[in-house]
Amino acid sequence: MAQFVKIYNDNPNEAALKKVVEVLRNGGIIIYPTDTVYGLGCDITNTKALERVAKLKGIKLEKANLSFICYDLSHISDYVKQIDTSTFKLLKRALPGPYTFILPGNNDLPKVFKNKKTVGIRVPDNNIIRSIVNTLGNPIISTSIHDEDEVLEYSTDPELIFEKWQNLVDLVIDGGYGDNMPSTVIDLSGYEPVVVREGKGSLDIL
Repeated sequence: MAQFVKIYNDNPNEAALKKVVEVLRNGGIIIYPTDTVYGLGCDITNTKALERVAKLKGIKLEKANLSFICYDLSHISDYVKQIDTSTFKLLKRALPGPYTFILPGNNDLPKVFKNKKTVGIRVPDNNIIRSIVNTLGNPIISTSIHDEDEVLEYSTDPELIFEKWQNLVDLVIDGGYGDNMPSTVIDLSGYEPVVVREGKGSLDIL
């Protein structure tokens, strides 16, 4: 059964963060708050954990469109080809924030993503998950938890999320009520930005 850990966004507790990072380093899967919906994730360097996430989502890992949660823009160059000044300015304007940006991946992507030409990057405006990534020292993979029955409380109330996922994941973070609107997805891999999905993030940044 999963651990259930309370962490406050305005002042994440160091001992709790270390506990979460230990679970991630040991190949565990966590459910965590973001600035949009609660997410499901694991350490991007752990192939076994990545395979577990793909299995939970019922998808093949090679085909999965999973995004990376980074602490800030400094992590991005580890996995993304060099970006031009206007793209960088756009990212700086928008992040941290409720956006997923699709960018051209480079050759340093984890082995399982080698055949991917692009990668989704998130820097959520949420201290809990950014502190976890910062303590871990590398991004975590991210996918949202969807509800088959469309009852939105499942996605927003951490106690209900725990009830539903406690036997499937290793740790659920209670970071307070989540949002039920996903991130805005913008593809920056071509010549012009393309809005793939309009979500919580305003398009005024474009």
